[in-house]
Order: sequence, then structure tokens, then C-alpha cells
Amino acid sequence: MAEPMLRPVAVIPVYNHGSKVGSVAERVRAWGLDCVLVDDGSEPGCAAVLDGLARRDGVMLVRLARNQGKGGAVTAGLRAARQRGYTHALQIDADGQHDTADIPAFLALSRCKPEAVIAGRPIYDGSVPIGRLVGRYVTHVWVWLHTLSFTVRDSMCGFRVYPLSPVVALLDRVSIGRRMDFDIEVLVRLVWAGVEVVQLPTRVTYPQGGVSHFRVWRDNLLITWMHTRLFFGMLPRAPRLLWRKVVA
Repeated sequence: MAEPMLRPVAVIPVYNHGSKVGSVAERVRAWGLDCVLVDDGSEPGCAAVLDGLARRDGVMLVRLARNQGKGGAVTAGLRAARQRGYTHALQIDADGQHDTADIPAFLALSRCKPEAVIAGRPIYDGSVPIGRLVGRYVTHVWVWLHTLSFTVRDSMCGFRVYPLSPVVALLDRVSIGRRMDFDIEVLVRLVWAGVEVVQLPTRVTYPQGGVSHFRVWRDNLLITWMHTRLFFGMLPRAPRLLWRKVVA
């Protein structure tokens, strides 16, 4: 049987990661992947770094006039990738916390399961803040409830491969959170749509001096509102979700 034809690209949302994004893009390109860098309204110094990177072979720049949040930047990058004829997008953060050495494993699994989302399941070292771990576990429990399954063991890792056709179709149908709630909500809604999610363990490090754009009050409120919407969205879907478990 012929290997499935994949044309993958990396989508990297960037907001004031000028000191890190060049290294991330270089390591991604070392694996033969083109890059779509999405400038999410960065300050001039970072914007200048991105302009320089965009002059390199295999690097494209999408510039948003104002900051839209991580979800808005990823959405713009996925649409741009689809318009340029790519079939799959590897989403990776610009701050260096994801291990680019795992890119071949993500792409190999995507070739085996081209219709599935390949989502990272983090393996943390001692750099992870304890508050982040607690918050993640609370979200894991909510996601298990929203999907009525344990399929998605971690919905917050921003290192993943999307099949662009079903994901962009979903973005065309549904308004999804545009900030830190995006990574969670898009996976839940893809599960609802019948898209398989396969999780792949990957090492995650919180770089010393790294730039975090998580705003505790704003983003926690957004995530709480998202969980409320998803819970009530799950209720009418519950019979179908439960039936899938019976016939699986």
C-alpha cells in the first residue's frame, strides 16, 4: 500500500518571542518543514526579527494588525497553510518549551493516521510551575466530561499535528475561543465531530526567563466560560458520544 501523501508545514504563533523564535524556526526547518510564522501584533523589535526570518527559504510570515490571542494566531496560520496547499499543520510554540527532536515522531504517526489529530501529551521536568499542573488537571477532568471519554488525556499542549481539511472546516462552522482556550476547545469539538485524537508523549520544558502570555484572571475566566459552554454543548450530544463507546 502506498504511503499517504502528506504535505506538512509548521505553524508557529508569535507574540513578542523575538529572542526565541529564530532558534525554534531553525530547528523546525532542520527537519525539512516549511514554517508559517504568525505575528500576533508583536512589538517592533520582534516584528523586525520576523521580517528577517521571512526572507529565508521555506519561511512564510502572516502578520495580524493587532493582537488576537494565541487561538486567533493559530487560526490565521491554519487558514494560510490550507490556502497554500498544505495538508497538515504541525503547531508548535515559539518560546522553545517544546522539544523539536520529537517532530519526526509526530509526523511519522500522522502519516500512519492522516485523518487524526496527533496531540502532544507532556512529560514535564522540574521546571514546570506547580500551579500549572493543578490547573491542567482540573481542565483534564472537564474535558473527560465534555467528551464522555478518556481519549484526550491532555488537551492543553500546543504541540500537535492537525489534518487541515477537517480542522479548517470546523473553524468555518463554529466560533472557537481565540486565546488560551483555543487548544482545549478545538480538541473537544473535533472529538464531537468524530475526528480521532491520538496522543503522543513529548518532553516539555519551561525555559528560564521565558515569556508567558497567560493572564491569570482573564484567561481563567475565558476557560471557565468555555467549559460552561462545552458542558451544555455536550448534553444534546451525549447519546451519540455514548453510542460510539458501545459500537467501538
